[in-house]
Amino acid sequence: MVADDYGRAGTAWREADLETTDLETVIQDLMAGEYRRPIRVVAFNISDRWSKDVSEDVAREIQHRCNLQLTDVPSHLQEFIDRYAAQDTRQFSLRLV
Repeated sequence: MVADDYGRAGTAWREADLETTDLETVIQDLMAGEYRRPIRVVAFNISDRWSKDVSEDVAREIQHRCNLQLTDVPSHLQEFIDRYAAQDTRQFSLRLV
């Protein structure tokens, strides 16, 4: 499920088809602009009785796909990506031989 920010109207968990919604569908919907300003993504497994915040995993996957396609992150996802998939800005030194 995806929590979406509707601005002055507030935030809400978006309705999803529990039978067919999977990680790939959520990522595709996010990239296609189906969500206004995503805040968080949570995965559920009702039969095993667990839930998990997968926002970081989803953000990193979106960033990875954009990098592979040599495209910028869609503007409606930039804040989400900045929040959960912060780039590692450390530079490693190479030993010259």
